[in-house]
Amino acid sequence: MIKNDLYLKALKGETVERPPVWMMRQAGRYLPEFIKLRDQYDFFTRCQTPELAAEITVQPIRRFPLDAAILFSDILVVPQAMGIDFKMKESVGPWLDNPIRTMEQVKAIETPDVNDTLGYVFDAIELTLQKLDNEIPLIGFAGSPWTLLCYCVEGKGSKSFDIAKSFCFQQPEAAHLLLQKITDTTIAYLNRKIEKGVSAVQIFDSWGGMLSPEDYQEFSWRYIQQIVDALAAFAPVVVFGKGCWFALEEMSKAKISALGVDWTITPELARKLTQNKVTLQGNFDPARLHSDPATIKKMVTEMINRFGKDRYIANLGHGILPNIPIENAAAFIQAVVDWKPTH
Repeated sequence: MIKNDLYLKALKGETVERPPVWMMRQAGRYLPEFIKLRDQYDFFTRCQTPELAAEITVQPIRRFPLDAAILFSDILVVPQAMGIDFKMKESVGPWLDNPIRTMEQVKAIETPDVNDTLGYVFDAIELTLQKLDNEIPLIGFAGSPWTLLCYCVEGKGSKSFDIAKSFCFQQPEAAHLLLQKITDTTIAYLNRKIEKGVSAVQIFDSWGGMLSPEDYQEFSWRYIQQIVDALAAFAPVVVFGKGCWFALEEMSKAKISALGVDWTITPELARKLTQNKVTLQGNFDPARLHSDPATIKKMVTEMINRFGKDRYIANLGHGILPNIPIENAAAFIQAVVDWKPTH
């Protein structure tokens, strides 16, 4: 049994004394101990070496009173497993020498046996669970099929993903085939993570907000929905669509345990759109962690009061930025831990 199950209680919608807290990208680049490993090993070596991935996952847990750990990995391990050879290029980010632009390329993509191609992730889960020793839950994650398509077609990061969108609109058949292959692989991948012992899974739709509400339904949500439907009976599923507040009402009808929200929506509107039926997670602007600790504490307290303590997970509205001072991250977490209801 997990000793601190606050996060799991919040996912079930149970009454809690205070909301649980964790931070997207908490295992990462704002921590000096992470930077030390980053200087020794390149990015995908860290992802693909179970001992390193497990160590990086627990680094923030040693430092802060967090209520959940998230496995250190990357969304691009799924396309890599499908034979799409992503690299991490210095000062560019994700890079693909031959982006996917034709139906022939899509047809050639394999739907792999995840046990063969992603075994290192499952080994990392085992090692991490040993280190966590049932103290707090471990979260597994994957990118949404649409977000992965964006990288596969664009070949790199982008501010607008115009090439990826044009591909979908000009070659919808190829786009849907690619999305389905990614979806099938992702379902197998997350299923195996659950079998290996993660307590919940989160789907990151980082680029969902690039689409119009209609296109979002066609090219993103219908595939996320497949993943949710396949996994919901086995573990809680959290969906975070950045910039996707327009879809919250539709999303809240799915069998999800929580919806992540970014900082572009008020707590009140997020609750209204989801009719208070689902746990919400978020939505502190990561850049706000540049405020002084006293301001952070005040803003976090206000955020919790506005969302309400139940059916709520305190988090950022996206990943923590690399240049955030440690004491500011600590202030954010501590503010949640210290939160008390105002009578």
